[in-house]
Amino acid sequence: MPKRASFALVITAAALALLLNFKTPAATNAPIGGSANTIAGAAGTTTANVSTGSTSGSNTTTGGSTATTSSGGSAKSGTYTGTATQTRYGTVQVQVTVANGKVTNVQALQYPSSNSHSSSISQYAVPTLITETLQAQSAQINAVSGATYTSQGFVQSLQSALVQAGA
Repeated sequence: MPKRASFALVITAAALALLLNFKTPAATNAPIGGSANTIAGAAGTTTANVSTGSTSGSNTTTGGSTATTSSGGSAKSGTYTGTATQTRYGTVQVQVTVANGKVTNVQALQYPSSNSHSSSISQYAVPTLITETLQAQSAQINAVSGATYTSQGFVQSLQSALVQAGA
């Protein structure tokens, strides 16, 4: 019996060591396929309009790229469309309106909606991401829990739009 007990103890210790050394792989936004729903100008367009306070300089990093956000109203007024970003569940693309150096409007032109699950996630995540963008006045926003890929795609598209604006 002592041999069995010591064997079980060694196996348990080895399993515990492996478990403690396990590291999850970093999420990537490599194109995997899927479809997206283009909603610009259609009923159900997700948009928000607000005027907020001054902007402050900040940096954000997502997927290995860094974008500097607006500092002291240096962004050019206009409407800028971010790159369409492929995520695991579909394409995300945003459009940003800047006036007097401030982000005044954000629209989700495309978001994952290839099935009812993706669509329901996007329906709660996109408005939250828009609200956070308008409050932060930058691409440095929190991901929405349960919508990580959509959040990452949103931030990447948002960053590219802000770079176009000179932010």
